[in-house]
Amino acid sequence: MSGSSSYAFPGECKRIAAIVTVYTKDSHADGYVGKVLEGWQQDGGKGPDLKLMSLYADQVPQNDLSKALAKKHGVLHTRNVDQALTLGTGNFAVEGVLSMGEHGDYPSNKLGQLQYPRKRFFDEIVKVMKRHRRFVPLFNDKHLSWSWDEAQEMVETAHELGIPFMAGSSIPVTWRKPSLVLPRGCQIEEAIGLGYGGLESYGIHTLEGLQCMVERRQGGETGVSSVQALHGEAMWKAASDGRWSTDLLEAALKFVPHEKGDIKTNVGNNGAVFLVDYRDGTRGSVAMLNGHIRQFGFVAKLRGVADPVACWFVLQEEHPWEHHANLLRAVEQMFHSGKPGYPVERTLLTTGIQQVVMQSLADGGRRIATPHLDVKYTPSDYPPPATEPFASPT
Repeated sequence: MSGSSSYAFPGECKRIAAIVTVYTKDSHADGYVGKVLEGWQQDGGKGPDLKLMSLYADQVPQNDLSKALAKKHGVLHTRNVDQALTLGTGNFAVEGVLSMGEHGDYPSNKLGQLQYPRKRFFDEIVKVMKRHRRFVPLFNDKHLSWSWDEAQEMVETAHELGIPFMAGSSIPVTWRKPSLVLPRGCQIEEAIGLGYGGLESYGIHTLEGLQCMVERRQGGETGVSSVQALHGEAMWKAASDGRWSTDLLEAALKFVPHEKGDIKTNVGNNGAVFLVDYRDGTRGSVAMLNGHIRQFGFVAKLRGVADPVACWFVLQEEHPWEHHANLLRAVEQMFHSGKPGYPVERTLLTTGIQQVVMQSLADGGRRIATPHLDVKYTPSDYPPPATEPFASPT
C-alpha cells in the first residue's frame, strides 16, 4: 500500500492548499505535505492524487524547507492564507485545504497547553470560503484547539456552512497488531489506551486511540460525564482502589513492546492516568507509561468475552513516517468525495477531554464533572490497513 493510493481517482488530481505553522525536516508539515510534493515515500515516486498549488508557512526559521520545496515543485509560497486559497487571482482556486497547526515557536498557557494557531488558521480559511461562497473539504491536524470553546465553534461553523471537515491523529488509522476492530454494538466493561510522551502533545494521540475503539460500543458515542488525571504514585493508588485495572494493562503489554523490569519502577513519577467516565457508564482510561513504553496501544474487557482484546498501534518511527500516509489517504478520499471518512466529533470529544485532563492535573488531580462533553455521534467503518509495509520495531 505504501506505493499507491488506497483509492483510484483516474485522470483527476485535486488542487489543494497547505496552511502550516512551520515546515522543517520531520515536522508534521513534512510528514503530510511532503508526501503530496514528493510521493508516499518522499523519494519522488507515486503519491496521492493531489496537486499542491500553494503553501503558507506561519513561521520561517533558519532550517525552513517551505521556500526551497515550493520553488523546486513550482508551488506558490504565499504571504498569507487569503493568497494561498486564491493563488493571488481574486478567485477561489483550490479544491481542498490542509491545515497543519503543529510544531513551531508558540506560547504555552498556564495549564501547559501549547497555543498553536489552529483556530486562527480555521477562521482565516473560512473567511475566504465565505467571501467566495466556496466551501471545500478541510483537514485540521491533531486536536482542534487548546480551547474547548474554540473547538466547538469550529465544528459548529463547519456544519453550518457545509464544509466537509476532518481532524485528528494518525493513531486511529495506523496499523494494528493484531488487526483489531471491535464489533459494532459490543458492550465494553472497561477500556484503556496506552501511550507515552508529553501529557498534552502525546496524550491526545493516546486519547484518539482509545476513542476510535470505544465509540463502536452499543449505542454509539454518548459523551463523557467526568474526567480526572493523576500522576506519580496517585495513578497506582487509583488502580488499587479499583478505578482502573492493572490486570487489563498487563494484558495489553503482551502485545505492546515495553522495557524489562517492574512497570512502577520504570515509570516512577513520570507517568499519569486519565480516568474518563462516559455518560453511559462505560469506564475508560489512558495510561501514560513514560519509562516503560515508547508505543501506543489499546485493551478492553468486553461483556461476554472471556479474555481481554488488545492491540499495538504500530508506527514507523523514522523517515518517511508511513503512518502519516495512512491519515493522508483518508484526507485524500475526503478531498475527492467531499465526504469525511469518520466524524470530526471524535476529535471534538478528545479535544474536550484533553483540556479537562490538563485542568485536572493543574488542580492536583481533581475529578471534574463535564456536562459540556455531551458529544454524541455514530462511528464509521473507515478501515485501518491490515499489514504495515515496513519492518516494525520489536
